Amino acid sequence: MAKGKYSRELENPAKVAKARGSQLRVHFKNTHETAKAIQGMTLKKAQTYLNAVLEHKRAIPFTRFTACIGRTAQAKEFGTTQARWPKKSCEFLLSLLKNLESNAEAKNLDVARCVIDHVQVNRAQRYRRRTYRAHGRINAYMSTPSHIELIATEATEAVPRAGKQVATSA
Repeated sequence: MAKGKYSRELENPAKVAKARGSQLRVHFKNTHETAKAIQGMTLKKAQTYLNAVLEHKRAIPFTRFTACIGRTAQAKEFGTTQARWPKKSCEFLLSLLKNLESNAEAKNLDVARCVIDHVQVNRAQRYRRRTYRAHGRINAYMSTPSHIELIATEATEAVPRAGKQVATSA
């Protein structure tokens, strides 16, 4: 099987861990919002956040696909009113985060300092089914799977800025 191509070129491949899933049977819109919520987090922080979402202690804010999304007080944390708890999307992303963590350990990266730098969710080819309607008609009954890719980079140590030195001339 051919190796998958990622949508982003890497600056330093030695300090980067990658994980991806193709044709995953999980809703695209829910997964897009869930993935956007974990971008920029460390691996451990993202895993604890998604586990809290599964327990309904925290919510995923919905900012792009907001039609018919209910309001909840848990969305105040993100400055919005609409949020949900997409169980299946969280489970798929947790399994990809686990894969990303093991890939980082295989590359001898410090997992505690790995930050999710790049998250991308694309629509995959739709699966076709059919549903039977009244008067002998048949309608399409399609699912919207996703392609997901994650890239985590090991954060570098912040170098403190040198203070200004006043030059004295004699």
